[in-house]
Amino acid sequence: MQRDPIVQTVPISQLRPTQITVGLREVGEKRRHWAGLSAEHRAGFIGSHLVPVMLGPKGRHYVTDHHHLVRALHDEGAKSVLVTIVSDLSGLDQAALWIYADNRGWCHPYDAKGRRVDFDEIPTSIAALQDDPYRSLAGALRRAGGFAKEVTPFSEFCWADFLRRRVKAKTVVHDFATALEAAYRLAKSADAKYLPGWCGPSHDDAQGLLGPD
Repeated sequence: MQRDPIVQTVPISQLRPTQITVGLREVGEKRRHWAGLSAEHRAGFIGSHLVPVMLGPKGRHYVTDHHHLVRALHDEGAKSVLVTIVSDLSGLDQAALWIYADNRGWCHPYDAKGRRVDFDEIPTSIAALQDDPYRSLAGALRRAGGFAKEVTPFSEFCWADFLRRRVKAKTVVHDFATALEAAYRLAKSADAKYLPGWCGPSHDDAQGLLGPD
């Protein structure tokens, strides 16, 4: 028998991330969308964008998806969101929670340079999420049709790591449009065929914009 989802209103200040980074450029896009909504449409928007969470020790809510949206709402001054509890893990201690979440693909303990770090480096607030420009590049690439939206957990982080190794950081930071062009060509190459959502191939060459700084 299928149960109805458990939906609660939770202050954004009380939500805990399950990752370390977001793409602040992508957050900015979501902020602009929110800022353009009327009060009536904002209420409808919140109601149609439930944030999935794990219920952890001490009844804390751990966000498993929509980190960019929640960060954008926080930065725009929104106070709360609607969450749906995907798993009640409140009986676990902190260490067991992270191990379970890691094995389920519900957390991503990688820093802004794509390096795996200890679970205790995951911030305890949405406001403390760090910027990873390559995460913004991966998000823009998906919207441009570079790869298909996937259900694979953290699929855009896989693409961000792929691009991190091939597109110069200074290009991403200072000439995002050019970086996106290079990313699109890379996404259609055979080198990317192992990634979730790949929809290549293309033989275009992104040489000259690629490689280490």
